[in-house]
Amino acid sequence: MSSISKLTSFIRDSAKELGFAECGIAPASFLSADAPRLDQWLQLGQNAEMAYMENHHDKRLDPRLLVDGAKSVIVFLYNYFPGEWLKEDSSYLISSYAYGNDYHDVIRGKLTCIIENLRIRVPGISIRGFVDSAPVLERAWATRAGLGWIGKNSMLISRKKGSFFFLAELITNLELEYDQPFGGDYCGDCSRCMDACPTQAIVSPRTVDAGRCISYLTIENKREIPADFKGKYEQWIFGCDICQKVCPWNKYSTPNDEPGFSPSGDLKKMESQDWESLDQDSFNHLFRRSPIKRAKFAGLRRNIEFLK
Repeated sequence: MSSISKLTSFIRDSAKELGFAECGIAPASFLSADAPRLDQWLQLGQNAEMAYMENHHDKRLDPRLLVDGAKSVIVFLYNYFPGEWLKEDSSYLISSYAYGNDYHDVIRGKLTCIIENLRIRVPGISIRGFVDSAPVLERAWATRAGLGWIGKNSMLISRKKGSFFFLAELITNLELEYDQPFGGDYCGDCSRCMDACPTQAIVSPRTVDAGRCISYLTIENKREIPADFKGKYEQWIFGCDICQKVCPWNKYSTPNDEPGFSPSGDLKKMESQDWESLDQDSFNHLFRRSPIKRAKFAGLRRNIEFLK
């Protein structure tokens, strides 16, 4: 077995041992097919006030500008599909990705483990890990690494496992064995995600207008929520799962086995009145390790008040 084969096998085996659902590898290159779509999305202002999406444009399209001499992009999928949904009939709603601990912390530790072991095997390598934390077009790389296709809701979809996944990447100057890019689009003429979106944020297949998206409005958005959306997005106060829950491919989703993603007993018991009476100290205690802290207490209060 060649050194390239050995390193590739080590990475794939490590990913499996660390709980990643899938691992795909693609050669690092310029994302020529994705550049026009990104440019059009930005030109139309569909990134809303996420100005950072306009920054580091060249790096976002070419991983070789993020890691000197980069030859490989390794993409990992980490399952977060819940074993049980939090109550929906008597409580406000939060996206299932926020049920437990912050995924950045959970996954970053796993990537660090792989990086450290690779440095032992190949001293002096150039390698960086990314968990939704840098200008990387994650879904584009996932398709190039053979892990799935980008659905009409703009989510990466796996034919075997659905779409409830976090994506993470390692970019390195190591030459590895590569997977075949994923070919085809298996959404067909299905439009359930587009039809189900209560704010019509999916303006065309694979294109989401962030300024209309519930996830953006309740998390990234720092202003008041536009009055036009009053009464249009059910009880969501942090993120949204609608377009994924209606997707037929998620019938193949299986519950995650990451203990850190399990909701706490206190969160499971939350009723609407508990959310409404939440104060700063309770927020700090309940969500100290949660992605919900990203919205901050003021943002969460704004979201709740908008629905009342």
